[in-house]
Amino acid sequence: MLVTFIIVAYNAEKVIESCLTSLKNQNYPHEEIEVILVDSSSTDNTKQLMMQFQEKAKEEYNRVLVLDNPKRTLPCGWNVALKEAKGEVVVRVDAHTIYPEDFIQKNVKEIEKGEDIVGGQCISITKNDTKWEKVLLSAEESIFGCGIADFRRKKERKYVSTLAFAMYRKKVFDEVGPYNENLARTEDNEMHYRMKKVGYRFLLSPDIVTYRYARNTLKDMIKQKYNNGKWIGITIRYCPRCFSIYHFVPLFFILAILGSIVFTIFNIPYFLIALLGAYGIFNLCNIVILVYNKQFTISHLFIPIVLFLLHVSYGIGTLVGIFKGMLRKS
Repeated sequence: MLVTFIIVAYNAEKVIESCLTSLKNQNYPHEEIEVILVDSSSTDNTKQLMMQFQEKAKEEYNRVLVLDNPKRTLPCGWNVALKEAKGEVVVRVDAHTIYPEDFIQKNVKEIEKGEDIVGGQCISITKNDTKWEKVLLSAEESIFGCGIADFRRKKERKYVSTLAFAMYRKKVFDEVGPYNENLARTEDNEMHYRMKKVGYRFLLSPDIVTYRYARNTLKDMIKQKYNNGKWIGITIRYCPRCFSIYHFVPLFFILAILGSIVFTIFNIPYFLIALLGAYGIFNLCNIVILVYNKQFTISHLFIPIVLFLLHVSYGIGTLVGIFKGMLRKS
């Protein structure tokens, strides 16, 4: 079975070599792998590293392509690659991921059983393993930090609402059409909604796993959460049913803070006290879970602050995105 393996990257010189090394180590027959690398107008050495890989590996794989994505966003890059894809199945990973040597093999095994879309658990890891990165990772991994998506938490075979770094039969894209290029970060949400709408299911396999490097600075993590929230707000303009209620919890948190402050100005502080009390209890529960799992260190006391900043940035981003979406033309 010919597999089209896609990586779309922008300014990923620090991580893409690890991702490509994982690809080199795959035990699936390399002559049955078509590699499509898409550079989104990077300003660093990302494209050069792609070209080096192409030169060294072009005889080893079915074919290796390096393509340009002048529009720079992920959905545009996806569409560039899908137009060239010749494989029966398609899998895409981000440049900041690594994966076991049997990653492709196990995905193909599930496809051969009759599945159309399959994936596994996505585990966040640190790049440099410093104490601060571990604190950020703990915040990212907690249920209060990254949500309740099954592919982040479940290790059982089941059908789920969405997947990260999944393998798809090429016919799925042929049926539902290309990615919506109006969306920069929520393209998977909208695409998966369309796929489910026509009857496709997403199988989570406990045998499949990928590892994703978490952001290693608080600034980068705050920026990521803000942009994630912003694009959720914008996407409501195009596909309001793409999301579940938990995507909007940070927005509700921001609105609750603003509402409580207004009441406090009018000498009714009880709402603000109740809100901060409830939020404090949630954070205390998170610390208790860390202690129970024997992961706690004194530096983890910063987690409530980190979570608060992430929630606020995500919620503000969603609010900004809603207004931006309302201003967009049809």
